[in-house]
Amino acid sequence: MTVQGVLDDLIAEQQALDDVVSSLSPQQWAEATPSPGWNVADQIAHLTYFDATAALAIRDTSAFIEHRDHLAGLMPDAAAVERETMDPLRALTGDGLLSEWRANRRALEAAGRTLAEDARVEWYGPSMGAKSFLTARLMEAWAHGQDVVDTLGESRAASDRLRHIAQLGVITRGWSYINRGLEVPAGNVSVRLTAPSGDVWEWNLDDADAAVSGSAEDFCLIVTQRRHVDDTNLVTEGELARDWMLQAQAFAGGATDGPTAGTWKDT
Repeated sequence: MTVQGVLDDLIAEQQALDDVVSSLSPQQWAEATPSPGWNVADQIAHLTYFDATAALAIRDTSAFIEHRDHLAGLMPDAAAVERETMDPLRALTGDGLLSEWRANRRALEAAGRTLAEDARVEWYGPSMGAKSFLTARLMEAWAHGQDVVDTLGESRAASDRLRHIAQLGVITRGWSYINRGLEVPAGNVSVRLTAPSGDVWEWNLDDADAAVSGSAEDFCLIVTQRRHVDDTNLVTEGELARDWMLQAQAFAGGATDGPTAGTWKDT
């Protein structure tokens, strides 16, 4: 897929979440989500802030680096980072926040339309290829959107845009261990997932020592740490596969753990 194709999918994923939150009441915006200390508005505020900085990273590298250096200086104080990134947005009403998010999404789309296939974009860690950069934004929109729909008891139709997140999940197997200070286990794990459309997506089929199979949605819920593997219908064959699903983390940042087994067993 081209950079512009990934951007189109990102826009569609953002709109799918917009459709969920566009008519929320003040009480619903204030409902607590599975992310400790965050309500529904905070989930959208997080996306709003980083969609804006993503647009800046594409549009003006030097200005983004200056911003990044400032934010990095706050990193030892998590409360200071949250004040910097969230407090101005927390002052908005639900309608005001939605308006700001939409404006930042438009800015990100406009910036993304300028990206060449071989472009690299500065970010908070190493620079990223344009497709990976936009894919990471799509994963963020989908994963934080999952927190929102879980909170509101809403349903959200799965789409084949999950292919982007599944790909990230597969290629970050080694990262999931390294990020925890663990040695990457020797061996290969094949992945065979059924897409929402019914297509089958496969990775690492040759010389596999273990296997993961099931729905693409379940796999994506696990690698974004929105579900424990035991609360899904994903099948793991071999200890390598199960251990990976217990360690999986497809997103950047410090090592974190998802929900414990049983948290979402009846969903």
